[in-house]
Amino acid sequence: MRQDKTDQLLTDQDVYLFNEGSHVRLYEKFGAHLMRSGGLDGACFAVWAPNARSVGVMGDFNGWSKVKNPLRQRAGSGIWEGFIPGVKRGDSYKYSVASRYNDFYTEKADPFAFASEVPPKTASAVWDQAYAWGDGDWMRSRGAKSGLKSPVSIYEVHLGSWMRVPEEGNRFLTYREMAPKLTAYAKEMGFTHVELMPITEHPFYGSWGYQTTGYFSPTSRYGHPEDLMYLIDLLHREGIGIILDWVPAHFPTDMHGLEYFDGTHLYEHADPRQGFHPDWKSSIFNFGRNEVRSFLLSSAMFWLDKYHADGLRVDAVASMLYLDYSRKPGEWVPNRHGSNENLEAIAFLKQFNNVIYENYPDVQTFAEESTAWPMVSRPTYLGGLGFGLKWDMGWMHDTLRYFSKDPVFRKYHHDSLTFRMLYAFGENFVLPLSHDEVAHGKGSLLEKMPGDDWQKFANLRLLYGAMFAQPGQKLLFMGGEFAQRREWRHEASLDWHLTELAPHRGMQQWVKDLNLLYRAEPALHELNCSPAGFEWVDANDSQQSVTAFLRRDAEGRPVLAICNFTPLPRFGYRLGVPEGGYWKEILNSDAALYNGSGLGNLGGVEAETVPAHGRAQSITVTLPPLSILFFKPGRG
Repeated sequence: MRQDKTDQLLTDQDVYLFNEGSHVRLYEKFGAHLMRSGGLDGACFAVWAPNARSVGVMGDFNGWSKVKNPLRQRAGSGIWEGFIPGVKRGDSYKYSVASRYNDFYTEKADPFAFASEVPPKTASAVWDQAYAWGDGDWMRSRGAKSGLKSPVSIYEVHLGSWMRVPEEGNRFLTYREMAPKLTAYAKEMGFTHVELMPITEHPFYGSWGYQTTGYFSPTSRYGHPEDLMYLIDLLHREGIGIILDWVPAHFPTDMHGLEYFDGTHLYEHADPRQGFHPDWKSSIFNFGRNEVRSFLLSSAMFWLDKYHADGLRVDAVASMLYLDYSRKPGEWVPNRHGSNENLEAIAFLKQFNNVIYENYPDVQTFAEESTAWPMVSRPTYLGGLGFGLKWDMGWMHDTLRYFSKDPVFRKYHHDSLTFRMLYAFGENFVLPLSHDEVAHGKGSLLEKMPGDDWQKFANLRLLYGAMFAQPGQKLLFMGGEFAQRREWRHEASLDWHLTELAPHRGMQQWVKDLNLLYRAEPALHELNCSPAGFEWVDANDSQQSVTAFLRRDAEGRPVLAICNFTPLPRFGYRLGVPEGGYWKEILNSDAALYNGSGLGNLGGVEAETVPAHGRAQSITVTLPPLSILFFKPGRG
């Protein structure tokens, strides 16, 4: 039996903080909340619609009557609220909103709904947050597993196309069906975190979740809210973190959503030069409106509070920072200083990061920011935006452009490999090979590689090895780990049958072993965000398209990485090393295990007292074609 409560959840303090733009848990008071009032079971509803003439709740519980259950207006707040008896868990509902302007009338989904009808239906669903979590051990220790000195390797997943059930009309896996499969696979492959492309409710499946209507509602395509909680809980219990994509930059114009909510531009800017995104044909939040900031901050906190997310990846940050983003002259409005920075969005992002880290110092926020905006991942008290990490889009573009070249011409583009080290520690970086690189007609990563089929696979193994050797956390989109041949399609499952073929199985094993090495060797992760963790041995051998560098841990212990970007084996290749003795070959991308040619160094080499690259000691090694080798001192 629910405890008997007042039929009004919002306090005056809630209203004050909401209007001030500093309420970070509005979901506890807005939306639909099951409760008992006056001896009757039902639900309390609250919605913000300051320019409405009337607001009612229509749903399964009243025959979808527009007038049977009106809400009352809370004086001076713009909030409509009320208790409706007879409402139960699972009931569908919408708000009937009549504007005080132009006789406008609309029917809206609840911006604070905890659940939604299965698309293409668009109503909200009354739900609660009942779930018995079993991830206490993870939650108490997760800070040490997601920090800048930790080996973070992220597996990016689109839930609707990771795996499907072709025997049943190619249907989606549910959250609960996916939970044991995805958890076991991510654990077997050695990934430390799974990042889910947006699971917030979205009307258009083809938007991949980036056109969000349910900022507090996980998509019902895959099940109920507690089913998603079960998936996250199981990942946590197996030691795998969860990062959620979150989209505060824009929202779709579907009329059941936030757009023109009360007959006015409530959540979005009224001026299309500020409120409409030309690329995505979507609306842009009015970050200067206090109540909008409270709404977005509460959404971010909701996924941390209620779904135990270990990180939030903020989409399209660049589009938020610049008023002229993707706009021509005359299509944007300068700020009060006459320049192109979106001051309100910048203030919001700083507030967002401050709120997240004040409440959850053991999580991370990630910025998908594609420009050279300074100090994205630096604290706000130093003038930064306050993110924990930033996607290194420059590395991704430079590296993929380099790898697309025929090896004959790579010597003319050697700077694409080396340029990153001029800025690699200006931010805390994630190296992303994400969904965006295998969609929109770009083809798969494998098909970007030049040469015959053997060379394509060797190139891709080299690409992954070079990524894991570089400073920075790692991210790989699903399917890349076994060299999916075709471009990603959101309407179909990954081509899992490919893993039965030797080249693809070898790639899968290579990614697994890279993850294991990355986690096992502190030199490869402990100083990912510090220049003390990287040292060139030779950055200048453009003629042979070879690079060699050292990674070091906090104690100075090295791992040597050597890359040969041509299909020519190189014998007797000499490199200076920081100490003498035996150097063990700990990983070789050309090993037969990975479907390579099997060329290598018979387990390791002895250093000689022969100067090279400014060092007194050196080794001579065999470099297999299109390969990366990892060495460390000692025989252990």
